[in-house]
Amino acid sequence: MEINNISFSYSGKIKTLHDVTGSIELGKVTTIIGPNGSGKSTLLDIMSNHAVPDAGQVTLDGKVLTDFRPKELARRLAIVHQHNSAPADLTVEKLVSYGRIPHRQMFAQQSEQDAEAVEQALARTNLLGKRKASIAALSGGEKQRVWIAVALAQSTPYLFLDEPTTYLDIYYQYEVLELVKSLNEQHGMTIVMVLHDMNQSIRYSDCIIAMKNGRILAMGAPQDVITAETVKSLYGVEVIIKNDADAGMYMVPIGLS
Repeated sequence: MEINNISFSYSGKIKTLHDVTGSIELGKVTTIIGPNGSGKSTLLDIMSNHAVPDAGQVTLDGKVLTDFRPKELARRLAIVHQHNSAPADLTVEKLVSYGRIPHRQMFAQQSEQDAEAVEQALARTNLLGKRKASIAALSGGEKQRVWIAVALAQSTPYLFLDEPTTYLDIYYQYEVLELVKSLNEQHGMTIVMVLHDMNQSIRYSDCIIAMKNGRILAMGAPQDVITAETVKSLYGVEVIIKNDADAGMYMVPIGLS
């Protein structure tokens, strides 16, 4: 995926993105970081065709994103938004089956291929034992895994996640991130996610895009992007970057700049 000179403003007034250019490497996990209001989620919306840029374009597999028909794009790219809702009495299995809609003809019955895709999605997210449970009966972490399962049922090579760990306690945050890691390493999915936690970004990313004021401040491998200087520029926080044999690379805040 190539991002070429993207600019975007809401209602033609407030400019959110300014001439953003970058690329998403196939088969890798890319994480977008930055302070609130930096344009992270807006960029993800444009990269998934949920928003149309004022200028520039995004290409996916050599084709301009806005030229895809909706179902065609939904067979290539799945997105899990930050806020999701479903009827409380809907079962996990039924909700996950909606991920197969891009692959069906209108009014067509579920095929064996659909059933297999749903089964695989439930298995990959460790939800087989919850398939008949209602959405209302699930924990926050389980709900997040259900929405990821919906996206997996789409059987796409690209998966986008907008702040997938928000509102989760630390156990479920790492459960979701370990799932993301396995989807990438074991199933070859290209994953783009927005995260706030810097140490999680370091641990679970092949590439990090750091954004500030609607622009890309830095882009590259975690060890190249997450430096004391970059973090100070992004957040106004003084940090120490450490690296040891057990924990690997991590960041320790030491105060405001």
